Amino acid sequence: MSKRKQHRPDFKAKVALEALKGEETISDVASRFEVHPTMIHQWKRALLEGASGVFERGGKKAPEIDENQVKDLHAKIGELAVANDFLERRLKPWTGK
Repeated sequence: MSKRKQHRPDFKAKVALEALKGEETISDVASRFEVHPTMIHQWKRALLEGASGVFERGGKKAPEIDENQVKDLHAKIGELAVANDFLERRLKPWTGK
């Protein structure tokens, strides 16, 4: 059983741009980069659909912050800090520090 090959985004962009140039057929590009022509068509379509996002004003959008997740993570940090302090105090007699 073979595992699917994962391609990096920069590789996909390079292949899609080569396909968009139109200097070679999709089959030629596929054989040169050793990928299936269907993948090149998908990457080309994705590149064309997402290209307008490059020119949007405001640059990259700020990531959305989930306040509940932040509260949960802060609570977990607090719990771990308390447990760490407790274990530090309990291990002092054996470590001699």
